[in-house]
Amino acid sequence: MTVIAQVLVGLVAALHAWILVLEMFLWERGPGRSLSGFDPAMARATAPLAANQGLYNGFLAAGLVWGLVAADPTGHRVQVFFLICVVVAGVYGSLTANRRILFAQALPGAVALAAVLAAR
Repeated sequence: MTVIAQVLVGLVAALHAWILVLEMFLWERGPGRSLSGFDPAMARATAPLAANQGLYNGFLAAGLVWGLVAADPTGHRVQVFFLICVVVAGVYGSLTANRRILFAQALPGAVALAAVLAAR
């Protein structure tokens, strides 16, 4: 179960690293605009906000990677903390921005969190 948990944490970290790229660097281009659904003018106007969100997603990814490479008990605790942050952010985003966030971010984080806790 430990290997499965670690793989899931790595996938959630990769997801948040990809979200960082989309929101910080591709927001005004095709991939970012298809994510947001914004026209070019709205994408340009919201790019600073998206970049800020992307930075936060990068911190989540960095924390999860830290949890993967740190020795236990620190690694386990860091993974649990950052996965809880992922779930809370995903639930909040689904309530305030777009319901898809619940399935795209909160659900993978919750599954990885359950696996990490079960592996203990």
